[in-house]
Amino acid sequence: MNEVRAGIRLGIPIAIGYMPIAVTFGVLGKQTGLSPFEATGMSALVFAGASQFIALSLVQAGVSYAEIILATFILNLRHLLMSTSLAGFLSYQRWQSPFLSFGITDETFVVATLAEDRLSASKFLGLIFTAYSGWVLGTLLGSLFASFIPEILANAMGIALYAMFIGLLIPSIKKSYRAGVVAGLSALIAWILYVSFPGISYGWIIVLATLAAASLGIWLEEEVA
Repeated sequence: MNEVRAGIRLGIPIAIGYMPIAVTFGVLGKQTGLSPFEATGMSALVFAGASQFIALSLVQAGVSYAEIILATFILNLRHLLMSTSLAGFLSYQRWQSPFLSFGITDETFVVATLAEDRLSASKFLGLIFTAYSGWVLGTLLGSLFASFIPEILANAMGIALYAMFIGLLIPSIKKSYRAGVVAGLSALIAWILYVSFPGISYGWIIVLATLAAASLGIWLEEEVA
């Protein structure tokens, strides 16, 4: 239990940081037409902020479920690399990996990899449980109290998706300009697809732009190296 409590302490700052974004997601979910149960259920089952915001925007655009699943799957492929890397920072048994992997996010990954010692399964479980609770609770509060938020403020929350991605992108650009180049290329490719193929749906635009920009990013990395 001491390990679990230590993990909870590590997760408290993450949970606090998740709350305002999760509340925003709950509000936007309500605006999109999701019930509090559906919005909170999405956070409880998916637990991936960027993918959830993308999914909401695609739902609003009338994209098919298959395209939404494919787009969010590609967006979350980074978790394969994160989980592989994180395995070297944790002490766990194989049967525990499905439960621990569910809680891997950008934030829990960073906290676990920066820890002075290898985290036990119990400590990491306490960390991800706290972060998860903050995300789900924030979504529930946002969806329940969306009707009490002034309309002008609720509409302004629509920029939360862009603000979140910019917040994730800036630190990466500071470390390597190539991240900015890849992000710019993905936006350019998406715009070209939108203009050149007006019949293509938003879901496929995201999928194709992501794959093309990622491929160019790999090529750029090899050329520079």
